[in-house]
Parts: sequence; C-alpha cells; structure tokens
Amino acid sequence: MANNPYSPNGSDQQPPAAIAQAISEISEKMTLLVREEIELAKAEIREKLTSLVRGGVAGIVAGTFAFLALILIMHGIAWLLDDLFFSDNIWAGFFIEAAFFLLLAAAGGLFAYRAMQRGAPPVPEQAIEEAKRTREMLEAGDRK
Repeated sequence: MANNPYSPNGSDQQPPAAIAQAISEISEKMTLLVREEIELAKAEIREKLTSLVRGGVAGIVAGTFAFLALILIMHGIAWLLDDLFFSDNIWAGFFIEAAFFLLLAAAGGLFAYRAMQRGAPPVPEQAIEEAKRTREMLEAGDRK
C-alpha cells in the first residue's frame, strides 16, 4: 500500500464513517444552498412583479386620463371643422373624424394581425435549438 502524505495517519484509506459523514454534510449543504437559491429567486421575482403591477396600474390611470382628454380634443376638432368648412352642419365634422379613426383602427388591426402571425405559435425556438445542441454535445461526450 502506498502512503498518502496528506493523510494524517499516512494511509490512503479513511474510516467509512468519516466518508459517510462528509457525504452527509455535503448533501445537507447542497440542499441548503439550493433552497437559498430558490428563496432568492422567489424574492427577486416577487419584487419585479410588484414593480410591474405598480407600473401597470399607473399606466392604466394615465391611459384613462389621456383617453378622456382625447374625447374632448376630438369633440373640439369636430366643432372647429364645422366653423371652418361646413357652416352649421356639425354632423359633417363628426363623420370626418369617424372616418379618420376608422382608418387608424384598420391600420392598427393590420399591424396587430401581422404581429400575431409572426409570434404564433409561441414556441421558444432558440431555447429548443440550444437544448438540442447541448444534448448532442453530451451524447458525443458519452461515446468517447
């Protein structure tokens, strides 16, 4: 038997109880580490979600006020069109604005349709490709 200079008793063998205890300690510490990492991830996600919810609520409030202002502005433009072009035919100004908004809605709908077509179905293609490459590398390593 060869002597191990790093072993206190000069032998390569350690008592099985010491090895088992070391393995047990490593296992406990790894479990604790994984649990702490999970708790850290939970706390981080909770903080980010809270921030997103606050931002979303503020955005909804701001959007509501902007929408109300838009209603007043569009009403004023309809009256302005009547004063400038239609001499007491107020309905013409509202119809012109309605046509303008329908054109904007059609353009927005077309944009939304094309965006949905590009994103459907929602498959994480890059992640799948990366997982396939990783699997191939691991299988190639097993064959050596």
